[in-house]
Amino acid sequence: MLGVCYYPEHWPENWWADDAARMRGLGLTYVRIGEFAWSRMEPEPGLFDFEWLDRAIAVLGRAGLKVVMCTPTATPPKWLVDAHPEILPVDPDTGRVRGFGSRRHSDFSSSVWLNEALRITRVLAERYGQNPHVAGWQTDNELCCHDTALSASPAARAGFRLWCRERYGHIGALNFAWGNVFWSMEYRSFDEIELPVGAVTETSPAHRMAWRRYSSDMVVRFHDATCAILRDQAPGRFITHNFIPMHETGVDNHALAAPLDFAAYDNYPLGRADLALAKAPAAEFAPLMRTGHPDMQAVLFDQTRGLTGRPFWVMEQQPGPVNWARHNPRPAPGMVRLWSWEAFAHGAAVVSFFRWRQAPFAQEQMHAGLLRPDSTEAEAWPEIALLAAELGEIPLPELTRAPVAIIVDVEAQYLSDIERHGRGYDYTAILHGWYGVLRRLGVDADFVAPGADLTGYRLVLA
Repeated sequence: MLGVCYYPEHWPENWWADDAARMRGLGLTYVRIGEFAWSRMEPEPGLFDFEWLDRAIAVLGRAGLKVVMCTPTATPPKWLVDAHPEILPVDPDTGRVRGFGSRRHSDFSSSVWLNEALRITRVLAERYGQNPHVAGWQTDNELCCHDTALSASPAARAGFRLWCRERYGHIGALNFAWGNVFWSMEYRSFDEIELPVGAVTETSPAHRMAWRRYSSDMVVRFHDATCAILRDQAPGRFITHNFIPMHETGVDNHALAAPLDFAAYDNYPLGRADLALAKAPAAEFAPLMRTGHPDMQAVLFDQTRGLTGRPFWVMEQQPGPVNWARHNPRPAPGMVRLWSWEAFAHGAAVVSFFRWRQAPFAQEQMHAGLLRPDSTEAEAWPEIALLAAELGEIPLPELTRAPVAIIVDVEAQYLSDIERHGRGYDYTAILHGWYGVLRRLGVDADFVAPGADLTGYRLVLA
């Protein structure tokens, strides 16, 4: 099945019915909404406006579309930041507060932010949890993109101290585990522990490892609490999240995925290839500029499927030029359809395109949609129409266990990031290298977590 990401709050209400009819006519089934609409849902503290959202959901539902509702916690509104500036994260590299004006401007260690995020989630879930047009929920949006897992805020320092106390029990045990006798780094109490930033030279790798574990745990804490609310208020509806790859966020995606029905991924083949091949020779990169790297989508599809072991969704699929890479060319003819079929071949149940209509304003106005800003059909439209017709005739492949398992360990990722030892050593590059060799041999692989059941695999790579 196919879907699309839609922002009814961006468009005049008298456009909604026509948009919905065109979506259904194109062969779309699912429509994701709401992930960045907190300020429209709650324009003033405690003053909620859901009437526009009620009408939008009703319009989509009447057209035969199924809604994927999102919790809007990726974009705290200005009034919340002004009332509680302590929710803002602090950049670990510069020590500066990362302020309001884009997205993901919140600190996972902040109890104030956690309470506010769960409050709006509960209000939203109570209102739409059993709405007949809402088929399921997406939690937040792309957790920890823009390097937001780590924060050097006072809340993070206090939380890290408590986490260390609970983990080690006695300061002597922490000193021993971290090897703090080295360079006279021993602490007398947990209250003396600082975050491993701002030192004269490199800080202890054990200290940094503990901080990475703590920071991941804070993200998981938030996500578990969000999912618990949705399970309580939206029985029978699926819950998913659109993941950023673990090597980019440093968060334990397997732990994040534990309460989900299935995982989702945002697939931008050209943007990802452009950034990943930034140092590649021009002769190597040029042929891939409008197609993407053939292994790159595949490895990330398989990693996403491996988070739950169940069919996944592509929640955002690139339909045209993006706006955030070094170069932002149009996909070559046929590539949007090819990427979609590639996703289905790797176990996707749904491919959803980002976005319905290109925005005429703000940070993503140069990011393509299925429609141009004037509502005319963009270049990917006929490919998606063809894809929808093909999906009605070709059954999707059944999900089967691959002969090879590749173990993905977030702690190995941490160690690779913290203590590489050799300039060319990179954990993710090693995993992708193994995967590329298997691909060239025509051998499928499953990505699994440490401790997974390995029964039936003929080869395990770790």
